Amino acid sequence: MRTRTPLTCTVALVAASLLAAAGCAKNDSGRGGADAAPRTVKPVAGCGTGSWTDPADLAADRKPARCDKGAPAPQPLAKKRKITVATGTLSAEYVAPLQVAVAKGEFAKEGLDVELKVLPTPDALPLLAKGDVDAQWAAPEAAVMNGINGGFDIKWVAGNFSPDPTSKSGLWVRLKKGESAGHVDMAGRRMGTMIGKGSVIAYPMDTSLKKHGGGLDKISFQQLGSADVLTALQNGGVDSAWLLDPVWRKVDGDKRYAFLGGQPVGEPLGGLLFGPTLLTEAPDAGVALLRAYIRTVNTYFAGDYKSDPAFVTELAKLMKIDETTLRSTPSMRMDWEIRKGTTDRLQQAYSDAGVSEGKPPVPEEKAVDRAMYGEAVGHSL
Repeated sequence: MRTRTPLTCTVALVAASLLAAAGCAKNDSGRGGADAAPRTVKPVAGCGTGSWTDPADLAADRKPARCDKGAPAPQPLAKKRKITVATGTLSAEYVAPLQVAVAKGEFAKEGLDVELKVLPTPDALPLLAKGDVDAQWAAPEAAVMNGINGGFDIKWVAGNFSPDPTSKSGLWVRLKKGESAGHVDMAGRRMGTMIGKGSVIAYPMDTSLKKHGGGLDKISFQQLGSADVLTALQNGGVDSAWLLDPVWRKVDGDKRYAFLGGQPVGEPLGGLLFGPTLLTEAPDAGVALLRAYIRTVNTYFAGDYKSDPAFVTELAKLMKIDETTLRSTPSMRMDWEIRKGTTDRLQQAYSDAGVSEGKPPVPEEKAVDRAMYGEAVGHSL
C-alpha cells in the first residue's frame, strides 16, 4: 500500500471538502445542459480575427489573442451586481489585470461591483462549489478536477498568462560535482516548493524532471513558505526548488545552480474558475466579468507593459511590491484563452504524483468552458 505524503493528504482533504460542498450546490449544469438555451453571439467591434486563436495551437511563438485597445466595449447589466472573486494573493504579477480592472473602473463599467477577496485555495474552493463565492482566480488543480469528477459544477472559463521566453521561473537545482545544466540526475533529489503535487505546476515540473532522470514519483518534496524556498536551496536544506518570478534572479548567473525548465511558453495553466452562480444563475454577469477582464488586458497588458515606466510605478503601488523588483523580470504574456488538452496533461501529472488515484480523467468538456470568453469577443464556437 502506498504511504500518503502530507501533500497528498492535503489534496485529499480539499477534495473531500469540495465533494461535501457539492451536496449543497445546484446539480443542473446550466451551460451545456440538455435544457440550456443557446446564447446569441454577436460580432464585437474592435475584436476581429485576432481576438481568437485555434485552441490546438501550442506553438511557443503563438501570438496571444488580442482586440483593439478599449475593446470589447462595456455592455452594462440592467441591474448592478456584486461579484466576489477569491484569489490566493494580491501581490503576484499574474493577478495584476484584476487589480487594474478594479482600479480603472473596468468592472464598474459593466455594472459590476467586484470584490477581490484573499482566500487560500483550500478555503475558497468549497465556497465556489456552493455558490458562496462567484469566481476564483486560481487553476484547475487536482482538488478541482477530483471535485468535478464528483459531480459538481465548476469550470475553467479563462486563462491568465504564459511566461516570457526569457523568463527562468521554474525548476532550479544545486549542481553536484561533475554536473552541468545539460547533465543532472534528479532521481532521489529533495525539492523545496511552496506548491504541492496537486498544483498545476506539477505538469511542467514533471516534464522537466523526466528530462533529467526524475519524475514526480522519484523525488521527495518539502513544502515551504514562499520566503523560505530560496533560503532552503541556498543553505542546503533542499537541493532543488521551484523558484517563481522574481526570486530566480537571486541565483541566475551563479554557476552553482542550473535552470532546468519552467511553464510551457504559450500555454496558460490558470485563470478564472466559475461556479454555479456565474455558469448557471447569472451567465450575463459571467460574460460581463470576462468582457471587463479581456478589455483590461487589451488596454493595459497587450504587449510589453513594463516598457512604460509610469505604468510599472502604478502596478508596483497596486501590488504593494518594490518597483525595482517588478522591473527585474520580463513582462508576462497575459492571455485569456485556454489551450486544448491542458487539463488532460495536468491530470496525467496528478496521476504521476499520486494525487488522483482511483479517479478516471475528467473530459475537457466537463472542466473547460471557452464559450463565455468567445461570446465576449464575438466568436461563436
